[in-house]
Amino acid sequence: MATSGKVIRCRAAVAWAPGKPLSVEEVEVAPPKAREVRVKIVATAICRTDDHVLQGHFPNVEFPVIPGHEGAGIVESTGEGVTSVKPGDKVIPLCLPQCGECCFCLNPDSNYCTKSHFYESQTLMLDKTSRFTCKGKQVHHFLWISTFAEYTVMPEYAVAKIDAAAPLDKVCLLGCGFPTGYGAAINTAKVKPGSTCAVFGLGGVGLSVVMGCKAAGASRIIAVDINKDKFAKAKELGATDCVNPKDFTKPIQEVLAEMTGCGVDYSFEAIGHKDTLIAALASCNISTGVCVMAGEVASGSVIPFDPLLLLCGRTWRGTVVGGWKMRDSVPKLVSGYLEKKFNSDLLITHTLPIAEVNKGFELLRAGKSIRSVLLF
Repeated sequence: MATSGKVIRCRAAVAWAPGKPLSVEEVEVAPPKAREVRVKIVATAICRTDDHVLQGHFPNVEFPVIPGHEGAGIVESTGEGVTSVKPGDKVIPLCLPQCGECCFCLNPDSNYCTKSHFYESQTLMLDKTSRFTCKGKQVHHFLWISTFAEYTVMPEYAVAKIDAAAPLDKVCLLGCGFPTGYGAAINTAKVKPGSTCAVFGLGGVGLSVVMGCKAAGASRIIAVDINKDKFAKAKELGATDCVNPKDFTKPIQEVLAEMTGCGVDYSFEAIGHKDTLIAALASCNISTGVCVMAGEVASGSVIPFDPLLLLCGRTWRGTVVGGWKMRDSVPKLVSGYLEKKFNSDLLITHTLPIAEVNKGFELLRAGKSIRSVLLF
C-alpha cells in the first residue's frame, strides 16, 4: 500500500488522564517494526474493561493511552519477518496474545500466555517504545492493540487472520466480550446438559454466558441483575428465569437455593464486584457446584470469604477470554458466526461514529447499552 513504511496521521480516542472523558485527536502512527503488524481498524466495540481503564482501575496502564481492545480491521502493512498475515487480510486484534512459545502456549490445557498484561506491561511495544504520538507527546498502547485508533500497531502474535467474508462491524465482538462469556460456559465450566445455571450480571459478557449455557444444553438458566430492563434480552437469549436482588430482603444466594433446592450446578460472575463474587460462589451447590469468575475486578481488590465454602468440594475458577487460545480460536469463532452457529449480533444495541465515543460510554454506565460499536 502507498502508506507502507510511512507515518500515518489518523483519528484516535485518547485518554489523557484517569477520570477524564476521551478526546478524539489526530495522532501519528509509526510503521511496524520487525514482527509487528499495522492494522486499519474499521470497527471497535466498547467493553466494560475499557471503562475500567478510563477510571484508572485497570492494572499496568500508563497515561496518556489509547484504549480499545474489541476491534476488527484490515492489515495495512507488516514489519520484517511477519508470515501469518499480509496487507489486505481481514483480522481481529487479540487482547490476549498467543506467542506459541511459552510454557502456557505449549500447554493444551491453558490459554494463558506470558506475553499478556497479567505478566508484563503492554503499554509499550517489545522494544519499550510506542508507535503512537499526539501533540508531540508519546501515547501508550493498551493491551498492545489500542483499537480506539483508526490505525494501530501490534506484535504479530497479537493478531488473527479471519475469513474475508466476515462483516467487521459485527465480528469485532469476537475479540473479547462474546468469547469471554460464551467460553466461560463452554470451556471453563463445561456446563452439562440438563444442569442449572445462574448468571450474575447481564452485560455483554453475562448475556454471552447465557448463550453459552443454552448451547451447552442447560435446562434452567437464572439471570441475575439489578437492572430489570435487561431481562427481556436475557430471556430472548435463553434465560428461563430472571431475578432482581432488590426484590428480596434475604441474600440472593439464599433466594437461588430456595429456587433450586440445593443451589445451582454452575454460577457465573460477569460484573467484577466483590459482593457479587461471594454471592455467586455461595449460590452454587456445596459439593459439586462450579463458580466461574468472568468479570474484571478493580485492580488491588481484596475479597474476604469463608474457606468453608470450598471444603465440601465446591469449585471456584477464573477464566481469561473464556479459555480460548486466541490465535487458534478466533478464526474458528468467526467461521462459527458465518455458519450461524450463534448470533452475537443480538448483543449490539448501538452503532456510533468514533466522534461519539463518549456517548457510548455514557450509554454503558447508564445501563442502556449492551455493546456499542464504533465506526471509523
